[in-house]
Amino acid sequence: MKLEKLVGDRFKERPSECQIDSHALMLRGGYMKYVCSGVFSQYMPLRRVCRKIEQIIREEMDRIDGQEVLFPVVMPASLWQESGRYSSIGAEMFRFKDRNDSDLVLGMTHEEAAVHLVREYANTYNKYPFMIYQIQTKERDEARPRGGLIRVREFTMKDGYSFHTSQEDLEDYYYKCHKAYERIYERAGVPEVISVKSDNGMMGGSVSHEFMLLTPIGEDSIAICPDCGYKSNMEAAESITDTADYGDAALEKVATGDAHTIEEVCALLRADAKQSCKAVVYQRNADDSFVVIFLRGDLDVNETKLTNLLGCDVHPAAIDENSGIAAGCVGPVNFTAKATVLYDNSLKGCKNLICGANEDGYHYKGLTMERDVPSAEFRDLSKIVNGGICPSCGKKNIYISRGVEVGNIFMLGTKYTKAMGMQYTDANGELQYPIMGCYGIGVGRLAASVCEAHHDEYGPIWPKSIAPWQVHLCCLRADDEETHNCANELYKKLEDAGVEVLYDDRNVSAGIMFSDADLLGIPLRVIVSPRNLKEGAVELAARDKSFRDKVAVSSAFDEIIKKIKE
Repeated sequence: MKLEKLVGDRFKERPSECQIDSHALMLRGGYMKYVCSGVFSQYMPLRRVCRKIEQIIREEMDRIDGQEVLFPVVMPASLWQESGRYSSIGAEMFRFKDRNDSDLVLGMTHEEAAVHLVREYANTYNKYPFMIYQIQTKERDEARPRGGLIRVREFTMKDGYSFHTSQEDLEDYYYKCHKAYERIYERAGVPEVISVKSDNGMMGGSVSHEFMLLTPIGEDSIAICPDCGYKSNMEAAESITDTADYGDAALEKVATGDAHTIEEVCALLRADAKQSCKAVVYQRNADDSFVVIFLRGDLDVNETKLTNLLGCDVHPAAIDENSGIAAGCVGPVNFTAKATVLYDNSLKGCKNLICGANEDGYHYKGLTMERDVPSAEFRDLSKIVNGGICPSCGKKNIYISRGVEVGNIFMLGTKYTKAMGMQYTDANGELQYPIMGCYGIGVGRLAASVCEAHHDEYGPIWPKSIAPWQVHLCCLRADDEETHNCANELYKKLEDAGVEVLYDDRNVSAGIMFSDADLLGIPLRVIVSPRNLKEGAVELAARDKSFRDKVAVSSAFDEIIKKIKE
């Protein structure tokens, strides 16, 4: 491929709308073009990167007996009505009608389509287990697209679905897939990806893991214990705290005037936030009924845990005079407003805390939960924090890191097969529901994440396994006949040998040529120039700057092949 024929421009200026480096470099390097919010067209370099990622994924899925299929992007709403997700999924699903007034959706995931494909086929136990997967376009009406390909509305994804007759068989396959994912990330050039326990969210099921590339630009928070290796998405991490025991004290009502926030009340009563009980008030989206969560004053509510417990979405409450709730003075003692009341584990065993008195301008001192709120049942509803207690080893070493999710796997159980009436006859002649697993990787997001992990100020540094080309051949001074002839001969030999080579023989300055080469990020650069040829040599340089060698023209081809194999 000659660079002068490559469609797409490369430029120096960083686009003002780009908040992260991979987004900027992929626009500057001619990898993609913005179409509309969260939607991009891909030029050839990015297509080549993504195709190589897809091939790695195919090889690893085939290695664990996956069978590639293809589901439609457009599906009838009836499939999603069978599973119950047509109504439970919100505005992120694209819904529309065709010319016959039939309700349709654009696929954002394909559990329903997978069950539909195999539910008649897999009607007896001897057809199990099996896994089907696809690499397909998905559509999601993402509320806040960001970061180029990191969070988009249209994306390519590998999603796989396995079907089993026992939980043990699912678990065995689940961890085979976990190992396959580790191999995929290693082969794609990001072995530093870690797996973390995660929340199942709208997918359902019992056990799930996310694969995270730790990076400051990530939008997920990961709780990590350096001692035992515990790793979990903050949404799913159990929050364990020391008991806030400040000794025995009588419950005493005190005037606090206009102090309403935890900071104001604690400053007035000369206590720290840990010695307080705060209330966070929500309303259910469906009916605006109130939900009040009491937790220790130095902690925050984990809304994912809350919505999982309630089984519905919530929003911050709008409290008015008719609610019966004294905003800024809400407390668990004698709370009589109409609301669902929940207590976080952080309050268990606590003594001598400050809390609201459910009367404007007043708080209590001396709250002891077991004495003053004996009916309280405690649940894990708060966020784990830096310096928190590890749920695995019990040490106070938890730290919070940022990460980008580049894959996920779920044990779905029978959520979809039951809802959609998929059954098989077991060895005893009885009808059973198959047990499912689900396994996803976003192809474009993985490409962007690799770029985010491996770049410098000049451009991406693509790992050899997914680089758009293997060799970038630069002919400096193409107007010099000897130089051009040497470069042309080398280009032909490389192409004949099946080497993926991008050949730049434009009559441009060295600065422009090398700037473009940096933006394309190809691992091995071969430079043919009049200066080098005077020494009877060509130059081989690594994009990551790990080596820069001059080799004899006569042995250049062999040295290039050797470097590629290394």
